[in-house]
Amino acid sequence: MTQPPPTPPEYPGPTGRPDQPGAAQVPHQAPPYPQNPQNPQNPQYPQYPQYPQQTAPGASPYVPPQATPAPPQYPTGPTAPQPAYPQAAAPSYPQAAVPPPPGSPLHPHHISTDRGRVHVAGQQRRTDAAAFGNLLLHLPNFLCSLVVVTLVSLLLGDFGILLILAWLASGALVFHRPTESALARHLLRLRYPTPQERATLEPVWREVTARAGVDGRTYELWVEDSDSLNAVAAAGHIVGVTRFAMNNLPNGELAAVMAHELGHHVGGHAWSGLLGYWYALPGRIAWRLLRAVTGFLFQVSRAFSCIGVAFFGVCVGGLALATITSLYGLPLLVLGMPYALAAVGRRSELRADRHAAALGFAPMLAAVLDKLHQQEQLRTAALTAAGQGAPVPETAASRLLSSHPDYHTRLHHLQQYLQPTR
Repeated sequence: MTQPPPTPPEYPGPTGRPDQPGAAQVPHQAPPYPQNPQNPQNPQYPQYPQYPQQTAPGASPYVPPQATPAPPQYPTGPTAPQPAYPQAAAPSYPQAAVPPPPGSPLHPHHISTDRGRVHVAGQQRRTDAAAFGNLLLHLPNFLCSLVVVTLVSLLLGDFGILLILAWLASGALVFHRPTESALARHLLRLRYPTPQERATLEPVWREVTARAGVDGRTYELWVEDSDSLNAVAAAGHIVGVTRFAMNNLPNGELAAVMAHELGHHVGGHAWSGLLGYWYALPGRIAWRLLRAVTGFLFQVSRAFSCIGVAFFGVCVGGLALATITSLYGLPLLVLGMPYALAAVGRRSELRADRHAAALGFAPMLAAVLDKLHQQEQLRTAALTAAGQGAPVPETAASRLLSSHPDYHTRLHHLQQYLQPTR
């Protein structure tokens, strides 16, 4: 038996269905906030009305459905724009464009000179292989000078022996402080630093000697009025730097220069070189006089044509042969001494570089060597531009007679100290 369909329930109130019989007929009224016709399925997000303060005077505060604005954009959504940080994308550091001045603490070669307790080593000086070899190579020069002093002492008769003894004892003046000061002032053209210059040099010198374990009060600081980058270790207790090095180098590079000169002192290079030069001085003076006399006689012999030149050659050759024979070939050794002494001098420079590098000044010393190389190139270019012709190319003999190694050799020996530690 077929049952009739159930009667649909009635919907009271304004929400009743008007198409069903018996439903309440309620006249249609516009809702206070019309729904968005494009999104009828999202009635929980009503559209925000236009408030009176945002509209023109006299206009309705409600927006018709046709002019309903689009839903508001929420910045937390996936399409929200990302904030831009221009300072992170293109950082700019204006201080890197202009390098800081040499004395500025921001300079990469600036070092701190604030040190507390200082450990002083028990051995302040030594005589290394370069200093010992320098003394040995000066031995032929010393013997030649002894011959010259002996020949001069024969003119004094019985007092000649006093001249020889006085000359032998004069080597002790190398370590005499007033004599050192006189040599530094008159021969090396050095002077005592002013109070302002001393205030610049002494903190750097204390740092250098503290790292080396050396008593810095043993040495004296002097200044040379020069516009070149240079320094000198003189006699037994003098360290001199140029005015240019003191005023234009960062204190780390100035410390590297002073540590290099300290290496000459603690290795014995300074006093051995000066002692050898002093005892070789009579022989050098005699050699210069002999060359001057020989040159004068040669000019006189040229006036007598070829016969006079031949006679002069025979006389000089016979005298030289007699001298070499009587002195057992010692003069031949003297002729080769300049090359051997130059080789020892180059070795002492490398040892002084190593001393400075071992104290932690290898990067600073490399920068100083680079500046020295640039100064030499600029000097050569200036001579060429001044119309003095192209520089004379360096020959093998000039390299052998040079007392300092070339720029590339010194950098090569510093590489082991410039490599980063693992």
